[in-house]
Amino acid sequence: MTINWNAFVVVAIATLVGALAVVTLFSFAVRLHAASLDRTGADRVRVKIAEYLCYLLCAGSVLYGIYLIVPFFHSK
Repeated sequence: MTINWNAFVVVAIATLVGALAVVTLFSFAVRLHAASLDRTGADRVRVKIAEYLCYLLCAGSVLYGIYLIVPFFHSK
């Protein structure tokens, strides 16, 4: 049995980039939540929308990762 090192490196890089993206989006959302507590009016609404967008993108990327991992979703 031999290891396809090119495929291994591609998977390792994709894993690191994906994990970094999820952690970054979640931390932006938490930071935006803290910033929205200091705001009032229309500015607060804009920050809340950005916060919810970050949470939505984070959840979407996690669900897409689950979709890629679980074979049940790819059955024909």
